[in-house]
Amino acid sequence: MKLALVLGDQLSESLSSLQRLNKRTDWVVMAEVGVEARYVAHHQQKIALIFSAMRHFADSLRAAGWRVHYHPYNPDCPGQGLHDVLREFLAQHAADEVIITECGEYRLHQQMQASWPEQLGIPVTLLPDTRFICSKTEFAGWAQGRKQLRMEYFYREMRRKTGLLMEGDQPVGGQWNFDSSNREPYRGDPLIPIRPMFVYDNIDKSVLDLVAAEFATHPGTLTHFNWPTTRTQALQALDSFINTRLCWFGDFQDAMQQSQHFMFHSLISTSLNCGLLTALEVCQAAEQAWRDNKAPLNAVEGFIRQIIGWREYVRGIYWLTMPTYAELNGLNNSRDLPAYYWTGNTRMACMKACFKNTFDHAYAHHIQRLMITGNFALITGITPKHICEWYLAVYADAYDWVELPNTLGMVMHADGGLLASKPYAASGSYIHKMSDYCRHCEYQVKTSTDQNSCPFNSLYWHFISRHADQFVKNPRMSMIYRSYERMSDDKKQALHTRSTYLLEHLDEL
Repeated sequence: MKLALVLGDQLSESLSSLQRLNKRTDWVVMAEVGVEARYVAHHQQKIALIFSAMRHFADSLRAAGWRVHYHPYNPDCPGQGLHDVLREFLAQHAADEVIITECGEYRLHQQMQASWPEQLGIPVTLLPDTRFICSKTEFAGWAQGRKQLRMEYFYREMRRKTGLLMEGDQPVGGQWNFDSSNREPYRGDPLIPIRPMFVYDNIDKSVLDLVAAEFATHPGTLTHFNWPTTRTQALQALDSFINTRLCWFGDFQDAMQQSQHFMFHSLISTSLNCGLLTALEVCQAAEQAWRDNKAPLNAVEGFIRQIIGWREYVRGIYWLTMPTYAELNGLNNSRDLPAYYWTGNTRMACMKACFKNTFDHAYAHHIQRLMITGNFALITGITPKHICEWYLAVYADAYDWVELPNTLGMVMHADGGLLASKPYAASGSYIHKMSDYCRHCEYQVKTSTDQNSCPFNSLYWHFISRHADQFVKNPRMSMIYRSYERMSDDKKQALHTRSTYLLEHLDEL
């Protein structure tokens, strides 16, 4: 007899481990355990989503004829790890082998490889996760021998491999990337469609009660919980996006609004990352919308690029470079994360809006993460580990393989430029252009050295100045450094005075 351990981000019937089992003779084991729920302070909605989706998936497996052993969360259980649950199960059921689809976290992956066979007393077989388009081995082969790794070239290979938006060996529309068309600010037209609201059953309600009782000290609130917890709901979320928001997604994917938390984004990353949807089916649905003239090419290409390009690419980087990647701190940052990253209490309107979205919904879209909360952490010099832990904790779609490269590499540029060719630092001008946050703020975005000037402005130039040795020769930043050199000494000193004050009073902003 064999058994398969199915994790909370592996809720797919096509899972490689399930393909290796016999429904009639083998077992599936699933478990909610304290170690995985608490190793960082995961958002309450994230825990509720995973537990509820796991319970529904277990029921769907039983309905399909599988034998499922499910271990619900129990704070009084002596063993709080996955291997404890397996060991307890094996004490009652003789098994020849534990089969697991490779997990998405290096920490757990190493435990499974190094210690579980001895702890459990039987072989542990790890299978490739075939739900991804590019395997770890394939990515390592693509990366080998390249002087620089760039997502754009990897993305083209994935387009060719999948055939998405291709005409033979060439991209439809005559170009691979339409990103230059996807940077419009939103001025209120068209109206943003209403997000679908899901109806929850007794499983969901019992999980929400459990999380409220056992994880009340974790970040966020359960009040606005509205994430798909079943495949049916995930497909409903995908259908809603394809039919009501995809057509505008391209134009406004970088836009932000004080009163709009979701804009035209898909809101399916939680379902993708826990396994309720697969990358290929999502991209094929978007491509079909373009072929049916329901969405323009720039929107569909931009959406598909985020999934088969960026999502697959950061996973490849993660497994290619771990465990050393997690320790990188290329800019030698050492500042603590300000308290308002956990409380949301700040006078900066843009940051406050993003924190509200984060704690109310366990969500913020990619520009809010990269160019607001992430940009601020970058230009103030926050220790990478601190901000990485924060992103992993507070977002419902955050798993280590996707969060770490995005934060440490893309947000913090702590990997020396492996993931991004330049740091994504910006002043308040970018925020003012792409949002309406500044009109709600007590700080003035048009000034940089006054007592009430936008903190992003002087802190941006402080970042540029203190890292000149690293970036002055970067061709993508040469114009910035020429602008800085043209400033008068008095202006530079005023910027330095203002930014030094802000850094010394960071928790008060």
